[in-house]
Amino acid sequence: MLPKIDVPIYSIKLLSTGKEVKYRPFTVKEEKLFLMASESKEMDTIVDTTKQVLNNCILSDIDIDSIPVFDIEYLFLNIRARSVSEVVSVNYNCNNEIKNESDEGKHRCGNVVKLDINLLEIKPNETKKLENKIQLTNKLGIVMKYPNFNTVTKYEDNNTENILKLTVSCIDYIYDDDQIYYAKDSTEEELIEFIENMQTKDLEKIKEFFDNMPKLSKNLDFKCGKCGYEETITLEGLQSFFV
Repeated sequence: MLPKIDVPIYSIKLLSTGKEVKYRPFTVKEEKLFLMASESKEMDTIVDTTKQVLNNCILSDIDIDSIPVFDIEYLFLNIRARSVSEVVSVNYNCNNEIKNESDEGKHRCGNVVKLDINLLEIKPNETKKLENKIQLTNKLGIVMKYPNFNTVTKYEDNNTENILKLTVSCIDYIYDDDQIYYAKDSTEEELIEFIENMQTKDLEKIKEFFDNMPKLSKNLDFKCGKCGYEETITLEGLQSFFV
């Protein structure tokens, strides 16, 4: 019988709860699952495979279907860093506008600069203390919850219908002076009707909740070796770090 290979164990703290989660790197077997999923190009397959690998690699007792999507992204980023490489490279086109010598027009520099990013330095950026309790009237309010991985992938297309369904899926409960109305006890149609009857100013409060939700974020110092242009680039979201 061949010897077993020892696998290192790491831990991080989730932003949403502060809970410490232990995990291990994914193995060659799990990397093959990712390759097969990406080749299929089916979103359902990719989502299911990602969840399967996360469940395999996370050693603590957590339900990945219930924690916020930014915690899932943070976990995946760290597992990927420990499994493949802590440093990834992204290419950025210089957008500096340069005056043409032959006329009065301008052109973009367009020089491609490679930027190295240490994935372990990236954490969810909570821009401000979020208030998930939204007061609609003196007697009526709504309490929101963060979207999870399933919800975000299900409604990833930003059309009006999906935005509305994403919103109602993140309602925890509605309350008034007399009662609490839990979303799980209502139909999607009832919740949609409730949202559609809100005033625009109240809908903006819900939009602010989503806009200020923590995101994976990293500031990079950019300098173009061709034209000398400098700026600070902010990358946000998991996909930004693997372009």
